[in-house]
Amino acid sequence: MTHTYQITGMTCTSCTDKVKKALQSAEHVTAVEVFKEKNSATVTMSKHVGLNELQHLLDSKYQISAIHHNEMAEETKSWLETYKPILLIFFYISLITGLIQLINSHFDFMQAMRHFMAGFFLVFSFFKMLNLKGFAESYKMYDVLAKKIPVWGYVYAFLELGLGISYVINFNPLLTNALTFIVMSISIVGVLQSVLNKKKIQCACLGDVFNLPMSTVTIIEDGLMIIMSLIMLITML
Repeated sequence: MTHTYQITGMTCTSCTDKVKKALQSAEHVTAVEVFKEKNSATVTMSKHVGLNELQHLLDSKYQISAIHHNEMAEETKSWLETYKPILLIFFYISLITGLIQLINSHFDFMQAMRHFMAGFFLVFSFFKMLNLKGFAESYKMYDVLAKKIPVWGYVYAFLELGLGISYVINFNPLLTNALTFIVMSISIVGVLQSVLNKKKIQCACLGDVFNLPMSTVTIIEDGLMIIMSLIMLITML
């Protein structure tokens, strides 16, 4: 995709070179043309780069703004394209969970949560198993336990599979939910640290099959499992 931006503050050829070099340093930017006479720049990118990110790369004397495109629409489109795999997974798991409840004589909230968690763990463990080594390598980049004990990345993938099966067959609900709460609580610590520190690293939630960035979406995934397991634990106590 190619966007044209207005850039103010350029007064000489040196400014043009500085702006071009700064914009070219952005990830996913493949080509940049800067025009001092028009106070504009044409930027070609393989994936949309937000206006805030481009502004951050420029010196404070230069101000960049969109001319021919709606920045909010482009960022929304880019976000949907980036997280399409996870959104589809959650949609399908929610659909199956809902259909099961639809054929029941009444809506069973606890059963629905159990089925949703079963689908979550089974699907996510499947993608991790496609390249177990790749997942473990990515996971230890941010997980607090995997950093200290690298083998934890391998164990975690099988643990997710075990939890998925346990939720399907309703095996020892107290133990299953307690284990889920503990494991996901540990997992979310590293995720929170990475997101809050704005580290640009790959999220390992779907293994290394999809290049998903670490973000608040990852926090929501882990947080959802923590909340659901906690609700189920409270109802059993």
